[in-house]
Amino acid sequence: MKKVLILGGGFAGVEAAIFLRKEGFSVTLISNRDYFYIYPTSIWIPTGESKFEDICVPLKDLQKAHGFELIIDEVTAIKSKENKVYCTKETYEYEYLVVAMGSGKMKHQGSENFLSICGVPEDSLKIKDKIDALIQKGSGKIAMGFGGNPKDPSNVRGGPAFEVLFNVHNQLKKLGIRDNFELTFFAPMAEPGARMGKQALKMMDVMFNKLDIKKHFGKKITKFEEDGIVFEDESKLESDFTMFIPAGNGHNVFANSDLPLNDSGMILINDYCEVQHNFDESSETQKGICKVFAIGDSVALQGPDWRAKQGHVAEVMARNVAFNLKQMVLGSDARKGYEEHINILCVMDSGDGAAFVYRDNKGGKMIPMPFIGHWLKKGWGFYCRNSKLGKIPRIPGM
Repeated sequence: MKKVLILGGGFAGVEAAIFLRKEGFSVTLISNRDYFYIYPTSIWIPTGESKFEDICVPLKDLQKAHGFELIIDEVTAIKSKENKVYCTKETYEYEYLVVAMGSGKMKHQGSENFLSICGVPEDSLKIKDKIDALIQKGSGKIAMGFGGNPKDPSNVRGGPAFEVLFNVHNQLKKLGIRDNFELTFFAPMAEPGARMGKQALKMMDVMFNKLDIKKHFGKKITKFEEDGIVFEDESKLESDFTMFIPAGNGHNVFANSDLPLNDSGMILINDYCEVQHNFDESSETQKGICKVFAIGDSVALQGPDWRAKQGHVAEVMARNVAFNLKQMVLGSDARKGYEEHINILCVMDSGDGAAFVYRDNKGGKMIPMPFIGHWLKKGWGFYCRNSKLGKIPRIPGM
């Protein structure tokens, strides 16, 4: 039985472990935490609608359900020429490697003065504490936003920033104190959310006006301070609490690896998620045997200018790797690529409803789903957890 080592216990890594086991491989998954964290539904932790444990799936439970080996350790370096991965506790050898570690974050001056819903999971609880403190006070200024990476525009997370702010608005409204708070959405780009399409951009503007959420767009961020955000023109957005999602860049471990990287430190792959310089040239098969694959936020995503890294794309990559590696081992030329599956797909929650957002090469659309949309996203969270645990059937393609 061929052995595969997977680095990372997020959407990409867990999906790879599940489907590689289905293909008959012996799988070992290394993660630096002992749970799979459902980031898309963590947006409800700051408002108290969900508890932290509701968003976590123990990796031991997934291990039991799918039969892979689990190791909790911190990766420090990847040396593909040696077929070795160096970790804090031990060094591991592999026959085949799947890198699914996610990405690093862009550095910002004064980063200690903001929290991120897309950062370490525990930050979601700290965000809740900050919001609860302002609610206890009875008034305040809250600023939420996200940044971009000029070297890799695809590695940006804007949706969760919109969602948390809309949910906080809804929470304050329910408490009857919304008028006592100033809510502001900020971003350095002139049109944050433009990758969703023109219709979605117009509807977002309508929502901001309807909910009395101020906008601060189009100015580069200089630094974050305890009481606000300073921009390139020396203007300052005052804030009693700031939530900010930095854009992604290369994981710091990749700098200690011998994998090919782009200018922002992301791993270079082809359409089949193969790391090109890691082929066994002695292979007698036509396409050769690739030893190293990379998926999810770890990679330099190819595709149209509006492309964005999302969980469902990472899972497509993971399933493709399982198929492609099996075909390689069998000596078949059959392959599946991820680029044809590039799209933007999400249900953007507001706490009392949601909007369905979809973008592909034909354009974008944003469809309001009052009330029912909120519960559809709740239902997806239930499906995500229980389908991965094997408690309910998987929907084909999901």
